[in-house]
Amino acid sequence: MADVRLDFQKQGGLIPAIILDHSSKEVLMLAYLNEEAYQLTRSSGQMWYWSRSRQELWHKGATSGHYQTVRKITADCDLDTLLIEVDQTGAACHTGAKSCFFNQIWQEQA
Repeated sequence: MADVRLDFQKQGGLIPAIILDHSSKEVLMLAYLNEEAYQLTRSSGQMWYWSRSRQELWHKGATSGHYQTVRKITADCDLDTLLIEVDQTGAACHTGAKSCFFNQIWQEQA
């Protein structure tokens, strides 16, 4: 496993992370990690995020029981965005939906 140096400073200390279900590859959510959340995620094997609204660390599942266990972390070519595959326990979305992406806006007609 490579020791990659992510560029947290490029975007004001936060890196966006696209979270995928490891089995289905469905996009579950998009969230942000600061360097501390990233280190906690790496050391614990569970997802930690930085809450932009509450301005605090957030351990996914700590209050809901809907934990995300990390299976794979990949960085993009610029080292400023993450793609993280997880085993999701329960719902990923705070609304109770499996995925945060359920508001369809447009779809090409065949």
